[in-house]
Amino acid sequence: MAKKSEEKTDDKILDFPPVVAVLGHVDHGKTTLLDTIRKTNIALREHGGITQKIGASAVEVEHEGKKRRITFIDTPGHEAFSLMRGRGVQAADIGILVVSSVDGVMPQTRESIQLLKASKIPFIVALTKSDDQNKNPEKAKQQLLKEEVLLENYGGDIPVIEVSAKTNTNIHELLELILLVFDVKKDSGFYNFSSANPFSAIVIESKLDPKSGPRASMIIKNGVVNLKDEIVCEDVSGRVRTIINDLGQRLEKATVGDAVEILGFEKVPKVGGIVQKSSELKVQNFETKTTEPEQISQVPEGQFIGSNADEDMLTVVICADTQGSLEAIQNQMPEGIRIVLAKTGDVESSDVLFAKSVGAIILGFNVKIKPEVLKLASTEKVLVKNYTIIYEMVDEIRDFLEGKIASLQEEVYGTAKILASFPFEKTKVMGISVTDGRIARGDRIRLIRGEETLGESTVSSVRQGKETVSKVEKGQEAGIIVSPFLDFTIGDMLISHR
Repeated sequence: MAKKSEEKTDDKILDFPPVVAVLGHVDHGKTTLLDTIRKTNIALREHGGITQKIGASAVEVEHEGKKRRITFIDTPGHEAFSLMRGRGVQAADIGILVVSSVDGVMPQTRESIQLLKASKIPFIVALTKSDDQNKNPEKAKQQLLKEEVLLENYGGDIPVIEVSAKTNTNIHELLELILLVFDVKKDSGFYNFSSANPFSAIVIESKLDPKSGPRASMIIKNGVVNLKDEIVCEDVSGRVRTIINDLGQRLEKATVGDAVEILGFEKVPKVGGIVQKSSELKVQNFETKTTEPEQISQVPEGQFIGSNADEDMLTVVICADTQGSLEAIQNQMPEGIRIVLAKTGDVESSDVLFAKSVGAIILGFNVKIKPEVLKLASTEKVLVKNYTIIYEMVDEIRDFLEGKIASLQEEVYGTAKILASFPFEKTKVMGISVTDGRIARGDRIRLIRGEETLGESTVSSVRQGKETVSKVEKGQEAGIIVSPFLDFTIGDMLISHR
């Protein structure tokens, strides 16, 4: 009888989707690989639904004649997200280490290796860009061996597979390999989760939505959560009002391995927090085989810190799009920074007035800043800067503290409107009309559409007709090329600044 019971449990575990964290160096193809997997999966399922951004996504794959699911966590790829990547591994059953066959092991690759080793979860090496003529997979493998990543066929047991998101090479084989590794580890007793266990989940993303209130994306590690369940995450409680998956579908319940967004918390729970049912709080044991990363202190959302800081410290207010981004920014800020307010959400007039009162600058990350807020900041002489890449923010702050730049005050050289678009080789030329000041080669350019900042780049070429010029003044028209490329449309505005 015991044997039958064990087999039944194993069958249940087999049906649970493995949760996979994808790690690697920036620009090594992690995001492209995930996008390709999702697109292939959507085509396979013939699903026309709108993908919901919940920090994770589920894909379906045919494996040994049976439909199986895999849940992928959207862990970011730059070192500034070490904390979030660590939590991605904490929530995962399997890791994918993405390494470019062209570039090999890079700084963030080494960091990812350390995170994977510390988590003690099994992982697979995916050598990307296998279609590139400059690839050198053997060199990449040798570099991995030097980092003590013991690959199969080299005396170790870590699987390695060459893939190409561009040509779809070995994408399905990678999914099959994930399931194979998961099943082998499951059979060895490595995983200890069940829908019959007390409910527990890990928050992988959270934010305050102005319309629907606190939203928390989570990976379920044990048990089942249902609508109307009373739940708690540390000091934040709530009742499950809505359960949404990555396809935007509303669910009645969710179980082990599912990635869902839950609405119903009274406040925004912390990223990395453990969610449990209030009725099961006596069960404190969180049953996973993963190792939690070192806890890092953080500024509670909307709270003040550093009131006793030295007067010569740089005082900042941080506004970020999500709690995960906010934590990553705070934990990457160099010494010499006094954070007086850290919050999620757009920069508001109240933030400007508060920054004015304490002599702070405002740093935004992927947030919106309304024209009236910018006007108030200009009137009150409060510097407001918005970024789309965290490491650019951190590097600029570090440069300021090291005395490499005289001031963080932005100097605007000129503005221009995009009137036309022309194809040129592998890029596009912006046809612009300068509305104020000047636009010159080498200038830093910010692309703005309406109230939204879409990105920053650098002017690499300026032409009037067939002639190459160094700059164009107010009232003149020209064609410019920026590098890296920005996805612009006619009517967008450009701001040239330092």
